[in-house]
Amino acid sequence: MDRAILHSDANAFYASVEAVLHPELKGRAIAVCGAAENRHGIVLAKSELAKRMGVKTGMANWQAKQLCPGLVIVPPHHDIYAKFSRRLHEIYERYTDRVEGYGLDECWLDVTGCPMSPRAIADELRAVVKKELGITVSVGVSFNKVFAKLGSDMKKPDAVTEIGRDDFRQTVWKLPCSDLLFCGRATTEKLRRLGIVTIGDLANAPRELIVRRLGKNGEMLQKYALGQDDSPVARVGEEETVKSVGHGITCVADLMELEEANVVFVALAQDIGQKLRYLGLQARGIQVTARESDLHFESWQQLLPAPTQCAADLAKAATELLKTRYDWRKPIRALTVSAIHLDSVNAPAQLSLFGGDGKRRKVEGAVDKIREKFGGGAIKPATLLGENKLPEEAPRQSPPPGGI
Repeated sequence: MDRAILHSDANAFYASVEAVLHPELKGRAIAVCGAAENRHGIVLAKSELAKRMGVKTGMANWQAKQLCPGLVIVPPHHDIYAKFSRRLHEIYERYTDRVEGYGLDECWLDVTGCPMSPRAIADELRAVVKKELGITVSVGVSFNKVFAKLGSDMKKPDAVTEIGRDDFRQTVWKLPCSDLLFCGRATTEKLRRLGIVTIGDLANAPRELIVRRLGKNGEMLQKYALGQDDSPVARVGEEETVKSVGHGITCVADLMELEEANVVFVALAQDIGQKLRYLGLQARGIQVTARESDLHFESWQQLLPAPTQCAADLAKAATELLKTRYDWRKPIRALTVSAIHLDSVNAPAQLSLFGGDGKRRKVEGAVDKIREKFGGGAIKPATLLGENKLPEEAPRQSPPPGGI
């Protein structure tokens, strides 16, 4: 029996959840932004309508409003997004015990051997999610995980795309290499320089050339292009232990100085800190990845003075790390922060010389509850309220951005 793999992707997840929380926003262009009431915030997510109007993740609020004057800007509610994610998993688990998450809003399901056809399950999933949660999903149906994910990206929103073993060459090979899982912008550029533009080009390229130029990653991508992915979908509860909690963003305008990068770090750290508290984890280290506008990237990491879940500690450490390791020879286009060397908050740890660790943990937990009750904008870092934290001029011209 051939495998039957689904990949379900919640459409414009953050913005769709906001429309459920606030029905008056349904049908309007929505952007979920840090420091939502202030023009210096950053777009973290956007609705399909906002996307069609040109709004992009990483834009400053003022840029998004210029492109879409009717844009509704709302603060993030990460705790509520996590609850919706859990409810999505509960729906998926009605059909199979092989459900593997890929971020909050995406999941693979292995429905091999189920009495219903894979297409029927996909259509039923769309209907059930819409009825019970008020949001939509797009579902890819295929014989492996890579093509199932590719299918969920091909038609949006609220659609099903099937990619079969017999016809995947006609469906998949005409698509650009960048559509393939784990084929980022830097890899796509390397392939382009070899004259490899489409997935079909990659599939039919000499294996020796791919391995010589891209190593094991290139060999893996070529196998994906040939439909040779046999990676299993994990059973519920079998997911790997969380090794890091990170968040990254591609800025629409290049970052020219440390002060601008600090604003981004503060916005990203709010999400990371909240996820750590939700997971009951603390970080003993921090990692920062900076990508320049020419796609070159560098990554650095260091241990923290003490384990923490505190967003302010993470943002400060990220800023200090960038300050000491990056020479600003070129502007930065994308930043990623990751909390690393994770362990349980109950693990033994050296207390701070000045104390206050427990008190800060209680304070941040209380802040989470306030945000949950009154909205993500009820309390925000002072850094995101200040002036001149992001470039005020028109976006600078530079090569196309990349993403994580």
